Amino acid sequence: MNKAKELVLNKNAFLFVSRFVFLVGLATIVPLFHQQFITGPIVNAVLFISTIVLGVDFAILIGLIPSVIALGVGLLPAVLAPMVPFIMISNTLLVVCFAYLRKKNYWLGVVVSSFLKFIFLFSTSSVVINLIFKKEVAEQVSLMMSWPQLFTALAGGILAYPVLRVLGGFKNK
Repeated sequence: MNKAKELVLNKNAFLFVSRFVFLVGLATIVPLFHQQFITGPIVNAVLFISTIVLGVDFAILIGLIPSVIALGVGLLPAVLAPMVPFIMISNTLLVVCFAYLRKKNYWLGVVVSSFLKFIFLFSTSSVVINLIFKKEVAEQVSLMMSWPQLFTALAGGILAYPVLRVLGGFKNK
């Protein structure tokens, strides 16, 4: 009987670790595509999926990785390095807000958390970038941190939905 319990626990632990490694790997590799409209939806989908499948703490951890990778590979221009902490915070806001609201309704969680991420990034980028850069550069950078962030977060929620259906992410949570 004890061996059966150990086998079940080990199988669950293996499944959890496998999912975590896969999602971290995906969040790490995707920024290498150098396309915000490919990278953004996939990374946000990973955050939504991680929140449901792995829990808030692990989803937040995964949300810290992509911006560092994006900066390192040049998807995020070096001039945007001061924005990295704000991008990390915005990913955390997305995860926490989604975790809370998705219990009421998945789509409510996606929409509200996406808007929260967008508003946070847009407002902080406007302040930070205007303090650091010339007006021409600041406008271009602010654009990158504005509506594309809303689009990619919403698209991530749409991409995550069928994956979560297949994984059974809506059954017990």
